[in-house]
Amino acid sequence: MVDDETTGTSRRRALWLLGAVAGLALAADEARPPNGYRTAEAEIVPASPAGNPTPPPPPRPALRPASWTPGRLAALEEPVRELKQLAPAPPAKTIALTIDDGPHPEWTPQMLDLLAEHDVRATFFIIGEQVKEHRALTRRIADAGHQICNHTMHHPLRLADMPTGGVRDEVVEAHDRIADATGVLPGFFRAPGGNWSERVMDVIAEYGMLPIDWSIDPRDWARPGTGRVRDRLLEAGDGDILLCHDGGGDRSQTIKGLRKAIPELKRRGLTFATL
Repeated sequence: MVDDETTGTSRRRALWLLGAVAGLALAADEARPPNGYRTAEAEIVPASPAGNPTPPPPPRPALRPASWTPGRLAALEEPVRELKQLAPAPPAKTIALTIDDGPHPEWTPQMLDLLAEHDVRATFFIIGEQVKEHRALTRRIADAGHQICNHTMHHPLRLADMPTGGVRDEVVEAHDRIADATGVLPGFFRAPGGNWSERVMDVIAEYGMLPIDWSIDPRDWARPGTGRVRDRLLEAGDGDILLCHDGGGDRSQTIKGLRKAIPELKRRGLTFATL
């Protein structure tokens, strides 16, 4: 890690801008399949902490609406909290549903069934040790067309206070397990609890990932009641990133709250998109 704050920020900026140029160039050359969806671009998997390169898995198709694909340009000084911070900006009335802390053998299948029922694609920030225990379920998330992203290996809430080596271990092991289980190379990262630091930002920049937070938090993890979860989700508007969970405890209120909120949000003309 670079100790000087200014140098570290400049380094992240250069890495992200380099990724932006590459991502936009790939997008310009992509051919879209007849069904109107695009395939995910292949990325290079960085070397593991031990210095041994991890071979990239074969690229897999990822269902994503052709109408909007976020590039690598984003807010460079802080995590992305609203879709308008991404470039290109999404169409009007677009929102993103993000699901954290899975996969979980009880709640993730219910979440996937609910999303399929309402034809919604979500972005799952998954934990590496959960992938280790539930590889088939992880694969099911990807096969259903949802975006899969990195949420560390063990979900340390004090990630921001960890030394660089510890942060890198958390990020890289989860990255490798996700890639091994699904063939998906995560392009986005969320720090547990939204706890960011210069070290965290530097490490994920090394791996070409963008930091993602949220703008709508129903605090479903605290089980405040189905009605409170629903009501907070219904506050979502143009460009919001919604935070929900499918792991870490009883998520029945989350499922019920989403079951009530999703149809109403769609009736308002809001469109769900993956990152």
